[in-house]
Amino acid sequence: MTTSIGNIIADSLQLGLSKTKGLLVGVTEEMFARLASPGGVVVKSNHASFVLGHLAIYPARIVEQLAGDAAALKLPESFVEVYSPTAKCLDDPEGTIYPPMQEVVDRFFAGYEAALGQFRQSDDELFLRPNPTGGRSTELFPTIGSMHAFYAGGHIMLHLGQLSAWRRMSGLGEA
Repeated sequence: MTTSIGNIIADSLQLGLSKTKGLLVGVTEEMFARLASPGGVVVKSNHASFVLGHLAIYPARIVEQLAGDAAALKLPESFVEVYSPTAKCLDDPEGTIYPPMQEVVDRFFAGYEAALGQFRQSDDELFLRPNPTGGRSTELFPTIGSMHAFYAGGHIMLHLGQLSAWRRMSGLGEA
């Protein structure tokens, strides 16, 4: 069994998880699902809850498509609904739209830790299979490996850039 591809993807994911921990330093429950408002001006940019909640949707898909058991990673439909790719990031001052911070953070890290293990143990042959998603996803990422390299690398880093900007606009500074 050869696991080179999975280890390459996992190395990138490991960096993303490490960066996420740093970006969460100083983030409180009260600000987690709030739009930033530097100087009193609300900026419609994804907040921490939306970034991590959205990203938490993908690990079950990764594990499942790499022939792993994703049952424990399945998210409630209510969670997926507010963080889906088509959902809009909303300000949640009352804490009634999004799940609590600890739940979102725990789901994010538990999911990606499981994906990390699945990447490292998956045979290269799995990554070479066609992307079963169809449509635009398959056009962009024709194999399972290319799709999951994006999910575990570029997709995470793209959204961590949003989290980094939100931190700064929220007065937390760089991480």
